[in-house]
Amino acid sequence: MSEKITDETADNDEEWREILTEEEYRVLREQGTEPRFSSDLIDVKDDGQFQCAGCGTALFDSGEKFDSETGWPSFWDVYDEGAIETRRDTSHGMDRTEVVCANCEGHLGHVFDDGPDPTGKRYCINGAALEFEADE
Repeated sequence: MSEKITDETADNDEEWREILTEEEYRVLREQGTEPRFSSDLIDVKDDGQFQCAGCGTALFDSGEKFDSETGWPSFWDVYDEGAIETRRDTSHGMDRTEVVCANCEGHLGHVFDDGPDPTGKRYCINGAALEFEADE
């Protein structure tokens, strides 16, 4: 994806649909979930940052990624404390903590308290909500 959502276009659904793929739109804008093990980003082991597929904000660093064996890219911490926001999600009869991009409010996934040290967190993130930028 070459274009990104900006502050000027963030509230414009038509712009979102033009810029995002169908799957990115479903996940980021409609709080969708991609099928387990469908993301190519699960196996990424290169050094770099995982960015929001909507706006390009750096969200997670490869050094904080781990294999949770859940079927989605998982991280034990965020790239920058202000990069994400969390919200209570009671959809589907569950009580979970949703993770959204703090910049464009795109749905990323959920965070759980069953991750590894040092945080004990597992940010379970849809690969369709991310793009990977390898370090040079």
